[in-house]
Amino acid sequence: MLPSLRRWLAPLAVVLGGLPVTGQADDRAMRDALEAARNGQWEALDQAAIEDHVLAGYVDYHRLRERLPEAEPDRVLAFIERHADSPLSDWMRGQAIAQYGHAGRSAWLLAVADGVPDGTARQCYYYTALLDRDPAQAARGGRELWRVGRSQPDACDRLFDTLRARGEITQDDIWARMMLAWQSGETGLMDYLGRQLNADWQSAMASVERLRKDYAAVTQVPACIGPDCRGSGALFAAAMHGFTRADTEAALEAWRKIGPHLSLSAEHRDAIEHDLAFYAMVRDIDQHSAWRDAVVARLDDPRLLELRVRNALAARAWSEVVTWIHRMPDDTRREARWQYWVGRALERQGDTATARTAFAAAAGERSFYGFAAADRLDQPYALNLSRQRIDATTRRQVAEWPMVQRTEALRRIGEPGLANSEWYRAVARATPEQAHALADYAAQRGWLAELVQTTIAGKLWDALAWRFPEAYRDDFLHWGGVAGVDPYLLMGIARRESAYNPDALSPAGARGLMQLMPATAAELGQRLGIGDPGPYGVLDPAVNIRLGSRYLGELIERYRGNRLAAAAAYNAGPSRVDRWLRDAPEAFDLFVESIPFRETRQYVQAVLAYRVIFESLSQGGNSEGVMLLSPAEKAARYDRSLLARH
Repeated sequence: MLPSLRRWLAPLAVVLGGLPVTGQADDRAMRDALEAARNGQWEALDQAAIEDHVLAGYVDYHRLRERLPEAEPDRVLAFIERHADSPLSDWMRGQAIAQYGHAGRSAWLLAVADGVPDGTARQCYYYTALLDRDPAQAARGGRELWRVGRSQPDACDRLFDTLRARGEITQDDIWARMMLAWQSGETGLMDYLGRQLNADWQSAMASVERLRKDYAAVTQVPACIGPDCRGSGALFAAAMHGFTRADTEAALEAWRKIGPHLSLSAEHRDAIEHDLAFYAMVRDIDQHSAWRDAVVARLDDPRLLELRVRNALAARAWSEVVTWIHRMPDDTRREARWQYWVGRALERQGDTATARTAFAAAAGERSFYGFAAADRLDQPYALNLSRQRIDATTRRQVAEWPMVQRTEALRRIGEPGLANSEWYRAVARATPEQAHALADYAAQRGWLAELVQTTIAGKLWDALAWRFPEAYRDDFLHWGGVAGVDPYLLMGIARRESAYNPDALSPAGARGLMQLMPATAAELGQRLGIGDPGPYGVLDPAVNIRLGSRYLGELIERYRGNRLAAAAAYNAGPSRVDRWLRDAPEAFDLFVESIPFRETRQYVQAVLAYRVIFESLSQGGNSEGVMLLSPAEKAARYDRSLLARH
């Protein structure tokens, strides 16, 4: 066993208190006890039946939580210490802070707090508790919580009222928050704050009301806003924020007139000009391009620089591509994506030797552009694969770790959410060696979604067999074959869409491994003759893969066999991709960079890189013969000619 794992196990043996980790009390009794504890039905709880169960702490948690805020801090701290290796300790601390804070028990709150807590309400309670003990820290924290453009929880009321009474939150602060609320579209909060301003701010309020009706009036309102002009920066930042989004071209013209004559802080001026430069590029507004480029160069903001390079690519301004990439921060500039484009730009300018150097730098990375660069050099893909080996002794020890035992027990009693909380907390606090051992355990147990998330949380980037497990392989091969779809592309899409969580549900309602919308699943099911699978039937992996394969096959057919365009349509919808192709450049790489949605650009790159990895792993980690894109896909004109119906 690895030495660091031995060191980790030693304190855990103390936590176990000599109890055996197998042959524990009946899980059924534990399930019943946990349900009774949640409902506060203590008379129905058989404490003796669960006394030695590995999950007994979950019942203790509910018992102690019910006694808050009357339970004293010593009891809370003892519980936290007893369950230090479990999320129970974090939850109990958070519950105590919230309930002590609500009850006004400041000393007790501070006794259990371990620094500034997470969550706005708890932070407000924490700083309220510090009002008398450490007023300077309370004021700093309170002002930070105040300066947001949205309503804050009721837990903040006492803190804010006290700071205003003490003069720590001033009229200037009220004005600043009002302007943030304007930017956020929080008109109710904005009006409430406006009523808190005194007579010194009434002329400033008149300017706000004028601008709310007509952003173009920004060239006509006074340059000096508020007492001693202290409100100018926030007002012009808020007004230009809305103006730029509503009519960028007019906002640019207005700012060119008034900007040089306004006395603003660097923070406000930079925010205004960042927005103007960004939207000018997004909306292809060429007026004042020299001014825009000067702003991009001055701010050196990575997002602006990326957009400026993409604009140069769209214009085939190859020398500008190189110039703007060289302005990027060193770490960003060295990424495969940008080294690839340096190579492409130099190649187009006739400097093939330096271009090959840039391609070689890109080709060392395992990514879409790394693989594309390798294709340019006609060399194998750099998978950078590391082989994972965990010895049998370590595996036996890992199975006995308390957090693993609790995870297993929670899964057995039908508590997958709590099980994941235990598991991911352990991974988050693990060393790299421990994370390897936990990933191996998940792999051995067939916990696919947990395995993938463990590699992410543990930063096990080169553990490809774990990051891209052969999950549902037979279904992908079978239904991909039936639909005539590349099974490795299907695997790449499923990996990106759900990370192999068969129960994944997106905010938009997409479901399952391949994230199908219920309406799409119903329509596909009817066409396939299997009927509507319903919102839960679509979660069945085999059904989900079958329907997803058919849908992807139809998209590939729509784009004349082109998988890149089909992958983009799977994410953004075919109508958008049809529109992009009608105005697109011709080369495949330029098409990818021309996709206006960052999410879809990244999605296409990830899915195609993933399919390379999946196919290479199917060959034992050998990428020989594996292609990022087929010759036809690389040579295709990415324009309206790809549309089967146009």
